[in-house]
Amino acid sequence: MSISVPEITLLDGLTVPVIGLGTYKLKGNDGVESIKTAIDDVGYRLLDSAYNYENEGTLGEAVRRSSVTREELRITSKLPGRFQEYDKAITTIQESLYRANLDYYDLYLIHWPNPITDRYVEAWHAMIEAKKRGYIRSIGVCNFLPVHLDRLESETGVKPSINQIELHPYFNQAEQREYHERNGIRTQSWSPLARANDILHDETIQQIAQHHSKTNSQIILRWHYQLGAIAIPKSASPERQHENISIFDFSLDQTEMNQISGLTRVDGRLNNQDPATYEEF
Repeated sequence: MSISVPEITLLDGLTVPVIGLGTYKLKGNDGVESIKTAIDDVGYRLLDSAYNYENEGTLGEAVRRSSVTREELRITSKLPGRFQEYDKAITTIQESLYRANLDYYDLYLIHWPNPITDRYVEAWHAMIEAKKRGYIRSIGVCNFLPVHLDRLESETGVKPSINQIELHPYFNQAEQREYHERNGIRTQSWSPLARANDILHDETIQQIAQHHSKTNSQIILRWHYQLGAIAIPKSASPERQHENISIFDFSLDQTEMNQISGLTRVDGRLNNQDPATYEEF
């Protein structure tokens, strides 16, 4: 049974669902079928991809095979670090569209700031131009720190609509989320379940899950939702896809929210990818 998901409005007026499907590693015909099932049978309308995932074609084919109209979907891809020069960025966005056989992306994001290379403002100018040309409906970023976001606005006058960041109970990003809230930027969570089995066996989360008769994944994804973050869990399994999106028939109280947020760790990043120094290829 397809589930209806609430939507929020970004600062530029685009509406997006509050939970989406991550598609990392979903490729080929199996990937097409998994994404198509998520759209047609489960109810996902927000689909997240990236140039570097090398599956924009898979996503586009799933959209074409789906019974849901293109206008109902919100499709995301991302600009890789090696193409942040202005002309290369414009060409890469065009290539992303060709790969997926789409007329436009609803969201296109700069994947990492790559501050050592320091071309992210140049890339942002290209994103602004791509939006003017109709290639993209809404432009955003991933993994940008407040200092990077401040610079984008000060040098271009345009804020990102979304900043997709690593966010899960072991790395709750409280200060970054508070900055987003002050500036009208929506927080999107990558690896919302931490890509690790240990968090799904955490005793605190298990106790809360038992209290609500929900799975650990549902508790964590509900936590994201109540934080105001847009989670994009990845799953190829229809059963897990359905589980992950079935989070709107219960709520966590403030004590439970605090307990989950309290699991955060100073070294909570999964792969030590600090946006202050990390350089994506």
